[in-house]
Amino acid sequence: METRGLIREKFILEGLNCANCATKIEKRVSELDEVKQSKMNFTMKTLDVEVDGDLEEVAVKIAKLVDEIEPGVKARIKEKSSKFEKELILEGLGCADCAAKMEREIKQLEGVDQASINFVAQKLKIKVHHSSYLESTLTAVKRIIQEIEPGVIVREELSESSHGYSSTDNSNLKSEFVRLGVGIVFFIAALVLKLNFWGELALYGIAYLTIGGKVLLKSAKNISKGQIFDENFLMSVATIGAFAIKEFPEGVAVMLFYEVGELFQDIAVNRSRRSIKSLMDIRPDYANLKIDGELKKVDPNQVKVGDIIVVKPGEKVPLDGEVIGGESMVDTSALTGESVPRKVKTGKEILSGFINKDGLLTIEVSSDFRQSTVNKILELVENAASEKAPTENFITKFARYYTPIVVFSALALAVVPPLVIPTATFSQWLYRALVFLVVSCPCALVVSIPLGFFGGIGAASKHGVLVKGGNYLEALNSAKTVVMDKTGTLTEGTFKVTDIMSAEGFTKKELLELAAQAESNSNHPIALSILEAYEGEVGVAQLDSYQEIAGCGLKVVIAGKEVLAGNYKLMEREGITYLSPKQVGTVVHIATDGKYAGYILIADRIKIDAKEAIKGLKRLGIEQVIMLTGDNLQVAKSVADELGVDDYRAELLPQDKVTELEKLLKNKEEKDKLLFVGDGINDAPVLARADIGVAMGGLGSDAAIEAADVVLMKDKPSNLIDAINIAKFTRKVVWQNIIFALGIKGIVLLMGALGLANMWFAVFADVGVALLAVLNAMRITRIEN
Repeated sequence: METRGLIREKFILEGLNCANCATKIEKRVSELDEVKQSKMNFTMKTLDVEVDGDLEEVAVKIAKLVDEIEPGVKARIKEKSSKFEKELILEGLGCADCAAKMEREIKQLEGVDQASINFVAQKLKIKVHHSSYLESTLTAVKRIIQEIEPGVIVREELSESSHGYSSTDNSNLKSEFVRLGVGIVFFIAALVLKLNFWGELALYGIAYLTIGGKVLLKSAKNISKGQIFDENFLMSVATIGAFAIKEFPEGVAVMLFYEVGELFQDIAVNRSRRSIKSLMDIRPDYANLKIDGELKKVDPNQVKVGDIIVVKPGEKVPLDGEVIGGESMVDTSALTGESVPRKVKTGKEILSGFINKDGLLTIEVSSDFRQSTVNKILELVENAASEKAPTENFITKFARYYTPIVVFSALALAVVPPLVIPTATFSQWLYRALVFLVVSCPCALVVSIPLGFFGGIGAASKHGVLVKGGNYLEALNSAKTVVMDKTGTLTEGTFKVTDIMSAEGFTKKELLELAAQAESNSNHPIALSILEAYEGEVGVAQLDSYQEIAGCGLKVVIAGKEVLAGNYKLMEREGITYLSPKQVGTVVHIATDGKYAGYILIADRIKIDAKEAIKGLKRLGIEQVIMLTGDNLQVAKSVADELGVDDYRAELLPQDKVTELEKLLKNKEEKDKLLFVGDGINDAPVLARADIGVAMGGLGSDAAIEAADVVLMKDKPSNLIDAINIAKFTRKVVWQNIIFALGIKGIVLLMGALGLANMWFAVFADVGVALLAVLNAMRITRIEN
């Protein structure tokens, strides 16, 4: 094998839950000839490897090895996942039932790991085992799509101007209206003119073929491919049957009503698509790139890290960066839903998607467009539809069996009664069977249900809540237990020194200086608050050693002098007698060369909306709210009492939080869901283990977006109430549509069997109900802040 030099790559191990297996995987991968080093991060489910050789070949070996050790776990390269996946635009996709068929067939292709069609966004996302499968898979995918719905244009990426909509949409609508208009003219002529049988048949026939020719052609093509049970087949059989029993006007009228209904349904679906996508219309169109002192308007994708861009008043910030010139108020509502503008100035971070309100800002770009906040959020929301809710999966499965059952029931209805009932006529029961056929199309459910969930995800993003999929949105309805981290979730996470108590032989200044020297190398909020209180220069030139003691604090040696800084556990561990403050707060005890120097009291403020958030969760039916914290028992009790949480656990290490969560998961009902709300970085293991992980203040945080299922971008606990309310409203609308559609169809099926409903009723139960269900689903996108 030809050596290509060391390549460093990160693998994502999807579905990895066994820590012991993770250790085995790390060891076995490191033993591969081409692998020089492998490091496992079980918490983040990642494997970092150094490869000397062909990366693709090694990737296949690693994937196989991982599956052997823990079957079902998928190993994929994180940075180069685009080599193993592809996103396609399905321009002109108008049939939700067809989309479900496409997805089902594509999933069965050799080499395909995952396939998901987002009917609302008209996108297909495919993942394959290996890049070698990609070309053959794409060829097969295009064939399947054309077979199921001819005319759908398959493209690999959106043009810059289209934003997902076909430029031919308006002309297609016009041509449809013209075609139906011509058919209506012949239909009216047949009704008005008094002609003989053959004259009537000719006019009705022309009207029928003009209006329904497209349906007949689709039906014939599908039958030739073995795809029988769809709406085209049902309408064709029903209307041809009407002609067979000489009900010419009804056959034409039913086809006309069906086509008009389908046309208005398409218009409603497209409007809904635009409505949902407008909720996420935060993509910047251009960037003002500064080159040799001049500004050039370029595509954001062309800007590189380190480039200088200028954002004028009223423009969107196109990329993440640091403000190096200017001062302005920025509107952050597109990302966070927050209506109050935020001030930015030189030295401050600024994120893509913000809108500059007044000043001129000069920004040094810190990440390319692909890694920018706005692009991550767009990808997250658009890809959320691939994670389907259980209700969506049920409806898709239900539709597969519902239509054939109704078709065979219709066949029995046409044949059996004339054979067993002496007075029954074949034409009479054939007509009733045709009514059955028209009613059986499941479009109302297949279209409106995914539309509802995608609308809910879009509405949540407008409120500053990112939900990773319909499954998580639906799961929020079953939440009964909410476990919350304290620091940074219920409290601000910004610590401040509130008291300094020195022991005998030490001054407050000496005590603070010792603490500042000990904490000078730490980025922990408590350490930063001590350094801020000290205000002077910290002399650590003679730092001899630095040791962090997990769950206790620090032990450092400065100029030969040992300094301890930590909690009471550290003092007890070192056998030092200490003082206990009466005030509530985080206590940092200081000792030097075995002698107690005193303590520093640090307090963290409770967030303004935290108490109301707890009350709001209770009103929504949350049975218990539990707080977990690594802070001391006294501080935990004080915060818990003030907020009114049901229970709390204090002095926990990160692994202790996982243990406590496991206990809670074991004791809950299977149908109930447990939410964990944390900061998305330190709490990654608990976020991953909970039924639903919710990250606080995740705006711009890779760790939060990767670890959590839901991200609250405003950094407010009360946003969780918004998320649950949107989830409940989405479920309400979805079930309204399910009950309404099945209820109307059931009634009309019964009436049809009894001879009390004609085809007009049947067509209403099909396209009429579908149209109303789509319009109802659109209500979700209009949820107000």
